[in-house]
Amino acid sequence: MAVWGERLAGVRGVLLDISGVLYDSGEGGGVPIAGSVDAVARLKRSQLKVRFCTNESQKSRGELVALLRRLGFDISQEEVTAPAPATCQILKERGLRPHLLIHDGVRSEFDQIDKSSPNCVVMADAGESFSYQNMNKAFQILMELENPVLISLGKGRYYKETSGLMLDVGAYVKALEYACGIEAEVVGKPSPEFFKSALQALGVEAHQAIMIGDDIVGDIGGAQRCGMRALQVRTGKFRPSDEHHPEVKADGYVDNLAEAVDLLLQHADK
Repeated sequence: MAVWGERLAGVRGVLLDISGVLYDSGEGGGVPIAGSVDAVARLKRSQLKVRFCTNESQKSRGELVALLRRLGFDISQEEVTAPAPATCQILKERGLRPHLLIHDGVRSEFDQIDKSSPNCVVMADAGESFSYQNMNKAFQILMELENPVLISLGKGRYYKETSGLMLDVGAYVKALEYACGIEAEVVGKPSPEFFKSALQALGVEAHQAIMIGDDIVGDIGGAQRCGMRALQVRTGKFRPSDEHHPEVKADGYVDNLAEAVDLLLQHADK
């Protein structure tokens, strides 16, 4: 236990991934991961600051929070850092008018954005809308632009639903990057800017914060590159091979969020 004491000493804030850590999405909205509802409640009763940091891009932030509340979680919209609102801010600041290749569930986030005469493409986890026709339309728009801009809400490879592993937006982004000879701008994990905005909202420095996630690259690697510590849960998209990843090693591996919270409440902020 002395090892955990060293790893978690001085932690004052916690960033929680949502999908694969709090719940697994799927039919009927999904199911909470065992012990996670109580784990979030215990964290919130503690002295630690808590914020949720997600790449969810099939639902608006409001829809996601409503779903989590139905599942029993104590969470509000203001506590969630998500890529769609951050992307809208970037579009407005840079005068970008997007062609949207996104899921209908998140489209409402872009209602106030000018989409006439697109001068960029915004991609998210579009699910069934990742058809050849829709991918080719995005490709054509990018190829017609003098300075093509491709923005992706996250760049995950896959995620887990109750029915199994699901292909994520990253695979489709790679296809357009390859075809157009460009590199996408990522809004969401593992982007350093995204983590920094979450830390700013949390109100702690990177060295005082810890990320808890199921994605060895997006959650763990991304957080560590920002100077945070990171724990990987063995739920969600976790694979046993993650513990032997050639480039990323978590500061610790735990069976689930409940175990992570047990350890944090015992050792953090000491």
